[in-house]
Formats: sequence, C-alpha cells, structure tokens
Amino acid sequence: MKLIKKLEIQSKQNIINFLNNQAVGRLATIDINGFPQVIPMNFVYVQTKKFRDNSYILKEDSIYMHSYRFGEKIDNIKRNSTTGFETDQHLAFLPSYYFHPYDASQADTLYISVVIKGHSYIIEDKEEKALALNSLMEKYQKEGNYEKLNSKMHSVQEVTVIKLVPRNMKGKYKIGQQWTPSYRLKIAKNILTREKENAKLIFEIMGIEILENGILKIKKEPIL
Repeated sequence: MKLIKKLEIQSKQNIINFLNNQAVGRLATIDINGFPQVIPMNFVYVQTKKFRDNSYILKEDSIYMHSYRFGEKIDNIKRNSTTGFETDQHLAFLPSYYFHPYDASQADTLYISVVIKGHSYIIEDKEEKALALNSLMEKYQKEGNYEKLNSKMHSVQEVTVIKLVPRNMKGKYKIGQQWTPSYRLKIAKNILTREKENAKLIFEIMGIEILENGILKIKKEPIL
C-alpha cells in the first residue's frame, strides 16, 4: 500500500538519523518452514561516505548487528538472505475524546517508524567486522572510555556480525504535521493535560514549546 505523501519521511538522511537515535530494531528472517522470525537487535546504520579513508572502503550503506555465533536467525540468514527490519518511536496515544465525545474509532497515535526490506549476510572480512563493531560502540557508548577495536583482536574474530543491505527503506510519521497550526495547538493542550511532564518530550518532536506563562507556541513545523 502506498503511503500518503504527507505521512512519509521524504529525506533519506532524516530516516538514517532517526534509525541511529533508536536503541532497538527488529530483524525479521524467514525460518525453515517459511514463517517470519522477528528478533530485537542492537544495530547501527553506517553510510559509505563515513569510511572513504585508507583503512577501509565500505561499498554500500549497511545496517550492522552483532550476534552469538549460533542460533535460528543465523541459520535463517545462511539459508535465505531475504530479511526485513523495523524500528519505531511511540510518542503518545491520543484518546478518542480529544476528537469526539463518544466515538471510540477516533482514537489515534503519534509515532515515527521506519521499515526496511533487504538482504542480510554474515560478515567474514575481519576489517569490515572491526568497522561494524566500532560503529556500534560509537553509537551506544558515546562517552568513549574504551580501546578501539581492530581486526587482529580475538574478540573481533570470534563475534558474529550480521550485515543488512537495504533495498527498500520507507519512513512514516505522524507528529501533528497533518493538522493546521491552530488545531495542532488545540490537541497539544489536551496532551499537556493528560501526559503532564511527559508532554515536554512529545512537544520537542512536535515542534511546540511551553512558554513561561504556560502558553503553547509552535516553534517549528514538524516536517521530516
């Protein structure tokens, strides 16, 4: 089904930025009986332009995940490289009474999500494994305080690294961009009442700020 353009993330870079701000993604592989197996994974999206130095050249944008050497998902990938991947951020549930006094079908949700279709492989190249593992460390341990990994380390050689090469990548979001500014502020008032302190985090993504006098103001359009 084709996405409504207003609800689709138009910028590939915005999709990538969103991916690398999420802690967990879900990898879908096909099992021996043809059923999808979905597993939560730590991951990092690595762009080719980051690695055009003398040490390693990455030929294609890739998602990297590390794994134990054995398991069903590893067997699935070796047998069938076709895979899916998804990650999302739930912002807020919008109760039906925001929109109608009694019609429950009017309930809605604010969210951002990315769905990827591609092919996954088990990486054997030690230099690429080191690149992947260092990229994961940069994402999850931003404060540093660790020795950079290299291809000669036993830990690098022993760990399994999964590489997913995206063939199709779509981002979808609903954070108030579908509403007029005045209606967005009206819904934001309801969110503030219901969500209380959590509303500030929701408003940051919606592009709304709370002024000192408690008035809500749109500071930017919520466009991805």
